[in-house]
Order: sequence, then C-alpha cells, then structure tokens
Amino acid sequence: MGRILSIDYGKKRTGLAVTDPMRIIANALTAVPTHELMDFLKDYVTREDVERIVIGKPVQPNGEPSENLKRVEQFVNRWRTAMPSVPIDYYDERFTSVIAHRAIIDGGVKKKRRREDKGLVDAVSATIILQDYMTSLGR
Repeated sequence: MGRILSIDYGKKRTGLAVTDPMRIIANALTAVPTHELMDFLKDYVTREDVERIVIGKPVQPNGEPSENLKRVEQFVNRWRTAMPSVPIDYYDERFTSVIAHRAIIDGGVKKKRRREDKGLVDAVSATIILQDYMTSLGR
C-alpha cells in the first residue's frame, strides 16, 4: 500500500503532507518554493512509494473559483503529463488556511515562530487537506 501525498498549492510556497505507509496518520512533510515543486515531487515519488496525490482545489466560500485555481489546474495538467503513473485528484480546500492558523495558535506555537516560519501554515494546511481526504474515504 503506497502513501498518499497532499499539496496545498500556493503562488510562492506550497505545503506538503504525507501519510505513513499504512495510511493511518497524516503528517506535515514540508513547504517548498512553488517553482521547485515539480522537481521536489518527482524526486520524492522515486524515493517513496506514493500511490496518489491529493491537491487542494482553491474555491471561495460560495463555491466560485479562487484566483489561484488557474495555477493549480496548470500544475495538475503538467503533473499528469510528466508522471501519469501517480494519479492526482482535487480535494476541496475551503477554510484549511483558517483552520491551520487556529490549530497552530491552539498548539502553542509562539508568535515569533509563526512570523519566521512562513511555510508552517502551508504544511499544516496540506495536513488538514490530507486528513479530511482520508476521513472522506472512511479511514
């Protein structure tokens, strides 16, 4: 059974999360500069057994597409061409950044670290996307 990897795609930075090999727990992986994402993922999936990728579909609270959706769709199309053996699916990411901010604050992360570690929210958002996806599958 391969891992599931999730992506919280951003204009500048992208958060990543991954399941354990048994797909029980979603863990934050890292945040990478978005322009390095394709290379990072290609390298990662050659080293780890990744069965599927889930990418947050950016829509507004009313369901309308957000301004980032076009960039996400372009990335998904490039991925499907470059790595067709690892499927990539969309998953609704509404409110994940808000939930991530709240989780980080509730988790006791100091304000200074939150300011310095800009990728923290992105990685936590990717973890929330992945956990929600796994829950939707009944895991």
